[in-house]
Amino acid sequence: MAQDHAHDPRVDALEADNARLRRLLNASGASDGLRHGLRDTMAMLRAVLRLSADTAESVEGYATHLEGRLDAIARARISLDMSGGISMHSLISDELMVHLIREGDQAELAGPTIRLRPKAGQVMALAVHELCSNAVEHGVFGLSKGKVNVVWSVDTRDTMQPSDLVLTWKETGGTDVAPPTRRGFGMQVLNDMLRYELNAHIDLAFEPDGLRCTMRLPLVQRIGSVIDASGSDETGVPN
Repeated sequence: MAQDHAHDPRVDALEADNARLRRLLNASGASDGLRHGLRDTMAMLRAVLRLSADTAESVEGYATHLEGRLDAIARARISLDMSGGISMHSLISDELMVHLIREGDQAELAGPTIRLRPKAGQVMALAVHELCSNAVEHGVFGLSKGKVNVVWSVDTRDTMQPSDLVLTWKETGGTDVAPPTRRGFGMQVLNDMLRYELNAHIDLAFEPDGLRCTMRLPLVQRIGSVIDASGSDETGVPN
């Protein structure tokens, strides 16, 4: 499959569109923020296209999974365009609902109000999509008793260092859970993309009753902030 898509025409077309978009934005005098945001999104789309091609086992699988991944990025992008950030809770609950998993039924979510910045929001949306898809196709969401508990918190261990955002995705209700036999797209997103883009440390444990995935990443300004009850972030700037 990887050989068939070494020069995927969709990737070539996307790169050409990206070049045209840069020229148009430069010519129109678009703001630096707009240009930067669009460049980040286009770069992620190219990466998703290439990596999906490299890890797909069939053309049908490539097309099906690619559509879901692009949709996840698009949903995050819509929220980001509307408000400039995306809520961690909304990001996760919306992705679960796409897979017909309702909070309070097969999913429990808990954590402080975290507002993710655009790039971090898109990367996290893709990671959550992969966790959901894996739970539907290979994990606990295909079982009557299957559930997931998603908890996130802010860990301030050292006042001289940035706080850490810690998120744990824990599946329960499974049986005989085993590590995958191949390193697919989802594993590369969790192990490589999150580390590279967000400086995240990822711990994956295939426990008997389901997958446990723990992400720890620095909650610096480019990634996001905690929103208090008044709607202000940790720097006191209203959102």
